[in-house]
Amino acid sequence: MNNQQLQQRKQAVIARGQGNLYPVYVERARNAEVWDVEGKRYIDFGTGIAVCNTGHSHPKVVEAVVGQVGRFSHSCVMINPYPQAVELAERLTRLAPGPSAKKAIFVTTGAEAVENCVKIARAHTRRRGVIAFTGGFHGRTNMTMALTGKVTPYKNLFGPFPADIFHAPFPIPYHGISVEQALKALQTLFKTDIAPEDVAAIIIEPVQGEGGFYPAPKAFMQALRQLCDQHGMVLIADEIQTGFGRTGKFFATEYSGIEPDLMTMAKGIAGGFPIAAVVGKSAIMDAPLPGGLGGTYGGSPVGCAAALAVLDVLEQENLVERSRAIGAAFAESLQSLQRQFPALIGDIRQQGAMIAMELVKDGDANQPNPELTQRIIQAAEQHGLILLACGFYGNVIRFLPPLTIEFEVLHEGLEKLEVLLHSLLSQR
Repeated sequence: MNNQQLQQRKQAVIARGQGNLYPVYVERARNAEVWDVEGKRYIDFGTGIAVCNTGHSHPKVVEAVVGQVGRFSHSCVMINPYPQAVELAERLTRLAPGPSAKKAIFVTTGAEAVENCVKIARAHTRRRGVIAFTGGFHGRTNMTMALTGKVTPYKNLFGPFPADIFHAPFPIPYHGISVEQALKALQTLFKTDIAPEDVAAIIIEPVQGEGGFYPAPKAFMQALRQLCDQHGMVLIADEIQTGFGRTGKFFATEYSGIEPDLMTMAKGIAGGFPIAAVVGKSAIMDAPLPGGLGGTYGGSPVGCAAALAVLDVLEQENLVERSRAIGAAFAESLQSLQRQFPALIGDIRQQGAMIAMELVKDGDANQPNPELTQRIIQAAEQHGLILLACGFYGNVIRFLPPLTIEFEVLHEGLEKLEVLLHSLLSQR
């Protein structure tokens, strides 16, 4: 069975809304390398959208999962809990930034984690409103779509959405939105749409993911912390894409020096096994009544075992530090390409191993180039690469390599990328 045949079968039985970027069907994968059903090898610069931070099928994660499945696969943490969930909560609450005592809950997906943050914040404050930011992405459930600050493809055709959700500009200096302008817009929001005394929470990604890999300026994060303290609002850091060493810190919020009230965790938490968490200040986390939080599959024992193994690997292999070296190698290569094609490569952003290349026309940040972005994505398959796009205008190539990638494979992938870009850009 080849890729084309599988794609035809897939299109016949899986709804078109759940599309696939590449008509490439995986047969096996190891660390940063993927082989399809036809035996072709690819270097993975996407890792399932920042999920496999410890690479595909890390031996220690595999061992932990196999061992757990051999003992039991499910009992429901709300019925008969298990030591793995307690240990994982202990470790995550220690790792979360800030001195406050913390507690955790476990769910299955990142969107569930975000929804539970809203529930917890509303229970704690007894308020209704939630403020999110333009370009932000928080999930695909009805609530999290409402929080997401981009219509297509996430919100198109799916309304109406919950009320009492408000959006403010995210500061992006490259696009002329300063910290001062973003903070002024928040004050305007408080005058025109909702009083701060009615706001339960502000939710922000410390580095926007789907929005284009724009880091929130330190001054902005600190100003939000002060604003929330002033008005009794809960500050939620959505670390779903940025967590677990991805940005050169264990959590990206650490760059700002603030302590969020609540944090979402998913993606890189468990090497590909579905588990997510909310970690936050104990006094806030305990606001919901017993039974108010939960879910049948939340805190799967298999997911807990995988997450504990991932935490061990991150520590033992120094992957937080290694992510900075990986990012530096990418930045050097991409900046070289930018010097060669300054009219098309407008900006390079890199925080640890969370790297972006923004494509424009005529060197103008106000002229996004989604057409070229899609040509690069489509050509990647022929060059043995897996690449992902993102961005408010769909004009950003994002790089999310495994933090365990061998440097020879990394450099091979960067060479393939250079060949790919020269083959496309030199034609213009």
